[in-house]
Amino acid sequence: MKRIDAVVRREQFGKVKQALAAISCPGMMVFTFRGHGKQGGLTETYRGRQFKVDLLPKVLLTIFANDGDVKKIIEVITKSAKTGEIGDGKIFVAPCENVIRIRTGEEGQAAV
Repeated sequence: MKRIDAVVRREQFGKVKQALAAISCPGMMVFTFRGHGKQGGLTETYRGRQFKVDLLPKVLLTIFANDGDVKKIIEVITKSAKTGEIGDGKIFVAPCENVIRIRTGEEGQAAV
């Protein structure tokens, strides 16, 4: 099993969610937050004055998936979240040692 954490643009989240539903993604957790990567934010102009916006709105999707599904999930997220601009996001994949379904006590892949 793997844990997939995907940081995407807030405005791309709807596309990502639809694309994941189309491949029957087992489930996800969604968090909204503010942050920045290498770009360090952006500069905006309001009423003739420039302001540095260093924390941009982002969405973090966390998905726990069976090993055989990881590649497809990553492809779907990458395709649906990509705009071609700086700040499109990142995907992190890490091993998941175990999952336990609280209601039934099931463990491992059966609990995903």
